[in-house]
Amino acid sequence: MRADLIQIAYLIAAALFIIGLKKLTSPATARRGNQLSSLGMLLAVVATLFLQQIITPVEMIAGLAVGGLIGALLARRVQMTSMPELVAAFNGFGGLASALVAGAEVARYLTEADGPVMTVAASSQATGVAVLDVATAITIMLSVLIGMVTFSGSFVAFGKLNGKISGNPVNFPGMRAFTLLLALASLAAIVWATMGAGEFPAVAEPVVWSVIGLGVLAFFLGILLVIPIGGADMPVVVALLNSYSGIAASATGFVLNNTALIVSGALVGASGLILTNIMCDAMNRSLLNVLLGGFGGDSDDAGPAGAVSQEGLTVNSTTADDVAILLSYAQKVIIIPGYGLAVAQAQHQVRELSDLLQEEGVTVKFAIHPVAGRMPGHMNVLLAEANVPYDQLYEMDDINGEFDSCDVALIVGANDVINPAARHDTTSPIYGMPIINADHADTIIILKRSMRPGYSGVQNELFFNPKTRMLFGDAKDSVSDLISEVKAL
Repeated sequence: MRADLIQIAYLIAAALFIIGLKKLTSPATARRGNQLSSLGMLLAVVATLFLQQIITPVEMIAGLAVGGLIGALLARRVQMTSMPELVAAFNGFGGLASALVAGAEVARYLTEADGPVMTVAASSQATGVAVLDVATAITIMLSVLIGMVTFSGSFVAFGKLNGKISGNPVNFPGMRAFTLLLALASLAAIVWATMGAGEFPAVAEPVVWSVIGLGVLAFFLGILLVIPIGGADMPVVVALLNSYSGIAASATGFVLNNTALIVSGALVGASGLILTNIMCDAMNRSLLNVLLGGFGGDSDDAGPAGAVSQEGLTVNSTTADDVAILLSYAQKVIIIPGYGLAVAQAQHQVRELSDLLQEEGVTVKFAIHPVAGRMPGHMNVLLAEANVPYDQLYEMDDINGEFDSCDVALIVGANDVINPAARHDTTSPIYGMPIINADHADTIIILKRSMRPGYSGVQNELFFNPKTRMLFGDAKDSVSDLISEVKAL
């Protein structure tokens, strides 16, 4: 009866995962989708821990209370600028959990070898020897490998995103050869454990040491796989590591014969890979190029307002009152948000400005590039936090054709995703990347602190376009000034 209840709970949880994932595809239903998926996971956890009598009801309630409190504190205190590294940390802890559970399963086999038999091979039924079969051994080792790579790689990404580690590609002589050597050693550890699986626990010590050795090798392998990747590619890396964490969880589900874990891990793994592919397409680059290209990183501040480029071109500065006049008399304004908007926490001011312009009869839309920000969907979440209506948010492909009829393109903190060099400069690292057609607008207003290039380190030629006006300063202060000026007209 208990086993039937568990399977029914897992089935309901799987259905909630699938429905929730479907709803996550639209900003209008994403919040509801997240709630349904969370409910499914809660149901799966309760079914596993309670119905299988792993812990007491009091312990379970205490765990839910502590976990819920931590989640609530993170949700309220973590700023949107820190959300990408928080996601990276979540991926890392998910990978570590999968690796530890898989390793613990080996310890369980070892402990129960002298006790109740859990898995008995047909040839060993007479002797009653607990057997770690080859399929289970391979699954355990894959869980450890993928989980530890995800753990260490995610925290390297965490460091790059929050500035603790340089966003520039980090390399040393012979790094790729050493990485390949670690990968081959990891494969050897898997083969070693598999060869000893059928004779377990007679050869328990080699199997246990192969699991420990694989964990150490995978830990350093994860570091070496992520640290040479430039900061500009971190959105893709976060999506890929998210997929890794799902694959590791699914593999652990096979180890534990846990249906809910298999389904949820497979969904996360598949959706992460799909998202990774979408992000690569948005940059017109292959995943291999992202992993090996060493593209982008930190850049030095190129100077204050009025700075001169290396080519001798100057920028046209403007003031808040001039921009307010342009916005007030425009018929269509398209706002392009970028990471600078998140840094300045200006989303609420941008929404207020949008509302104010619409009251004046101006059509206002938001153009969202797939890789804007530091993680997939960063700008969508940022604007949703400020209650910007979902029907005002347009993906790049859906709105690019409207810039030819746009009076003002208002760019708030975006950089690489609106750089025209991506179209024609074959020497540029971002050549071929689809961009938002901001340069097609009649007038271009760029809100920036300085002339500093974007995260790719590539100077933006749009800064020097004759139609461009640069409004220098903190984005939040600049937008607040625009609101005051528009109200005063």
